[in-house]
Amino acid sequence: MCSLQLQSQPFLNLSRTNSYPTLSKSPSSLPFFSTSTCIFKLKFRASSSPVQEFPPNALRRKSNPQWRGGFSLGVDLGLSRTGLALSKGFSVRPLTVLKLRGQKLELQLLEIAENEEADEFIIGLPKSWDGKETPQSNKVRSLAGRLAVRAAERGWRVYLQDEHGTSTDAAYRMINLGLGKSARQKSSDAYAAVILLERYFAMSGEDIEIVLPKQMDLQEKLRRGAPLDIDFS
Repeated sequence: MCSLQLQSQPFLNLSRTNSYPTLSKSPSSLPFFSTSTCIFKLKFRASSSPVQEFPPNALRRKSNPQWRGGFSLGVDLGLSRTGLALSKGFSVRPLTVLKLRGQKLELQLLEIAENEEADEFIIGLPKSWDGKETPQSNKVRSLAGRLAVRAAERGWRVYLQDEHGTSTDAAYRMINLGLGKSARQKSSDAYAAVILLERYFAMSGEDIEIVLPKQMDLQEKLRRGAPLDIDFS
């Protein structure tokens, strides 16, 4: 990995209408690629920032309020559970909680993104109150790097967003929504992903980090983006 500084409603039905349990309502085999990646911190004032080549959906929305499409998948990675949230248009909702690790988790994330027509992953990066990274941060960066290579094959982007405080905010959100203790325990990770996505859009994607594959052919696929959805053409 190389680093370059470039300056609501609750959905609690755990049915399996898709191949994964959702809060609102067997991953397929995918090829394995090299995990060589670069991570760039996006600073919008930098004239040569990669944000100009690989803009996140939050920035596209800020630049053009009429812009449509570009769904975002928020990912809150835990030690044993991964919470997901989805942004379609201006709505953000909790999606599901996965109890997978390693390659199985990565493949499931790709499958869910395809099913939900998302073209970017916003992954929470653990940080302490003073902005410093934690021991868990390296594990998150490692997974993000592997996922970015696979995602780039489809024209999808992977970003890292500071997740400090999202779990606490999620707990307050669920209490305010009237969720009981059992429901909160089941969906806390998904609501943390909701807070993550809301923070990302509120800040218009500022100070996030894009995780880029080193391979130039994959970067070119990111420039072209995901195949055009006829529903938004």
